[in-house]
Amino acid sequence: MNPTQLKSTQNAALPLGVKIQVLEVRGREDVFKGFQAATKARAEALNVFASPLLSSLQKSIRDLAARYHLPAIYQWREHAEEGGLMSYGPSLAEMWRQTALVTGKILNGAKPTDLPIEQPTKFELAINLKMAKALGLTIPPSLLQRTDQVIE
Repeated sequence: MNPTQLKSTQNAALPLGVKIQVLEVRGREDVFKGFQAATKARAEALNVFASPLLSSLQKSIRDLAARYHLPAIYQWREHAEEGGLMSYGPSLAEMWRQTALVTGKILNGAKPTDLPIEQPTKFELAINLKMAKALGLTIPPSLLQRTDQVIE
């Protein structure tokens, strides 16, 4: 688990009075156990952090979120496109483009230590209306207006 993601989430939840339940997933077998624990604790939503492990388990996570009627937000737009409720995070395509630019600079002779460290600057919000309907959720028009991609 990424401690920075967890700390940021906890800091954002605190002033809103939102209780955080951490569900650690170390392998495929932990996904179902995590949903059982979330259901037992009466979780109302799920925030799926960005990690290579969780990305490899997205189909299982999305399927269980739908089965348990648990609204979930993911870090990558592609996960909402594949059936998740919503996503908010940096553009993967933009990150790969930037990686290619930096790689090109290095291949053309730049020293990696001379290149600046860059952070993503564009974040995308995607909402899957089909999944919202399946969960019985109505997405407020004010949120839809700010959405970068509405998936129908």
